[in-house]
Amino acid sequence: MDVHNLVHMANRIGDFFQAMPDREEAVEGIAEHLRKFWEPRMRRLMLEHVDQAGTAALHPLMAQAVQEQRASLL
Repeated sequence: MDVHNLVHMANRIGDFFQAMPDREEAVEGIAEHLRKFWEPRMRRLMLEHVDQAGTAALHPLMAQAVQEQRASLL
């Protein structure tokens, strides 16, 4: 899987959850989506990308979700 495609997909998820009025609920919704619908290898690749490149390329909600919910994404 290409990390650039993952980042693109992640940002689209962030865009979707941006419409939620409660930021914490949106962050939890993103993490739940990743746990339910992304394969473990996809989540690992995203975490590796964040470790190597940081979160600058990610939607702010996605970046927050990945950082705050990291342990649950492994």
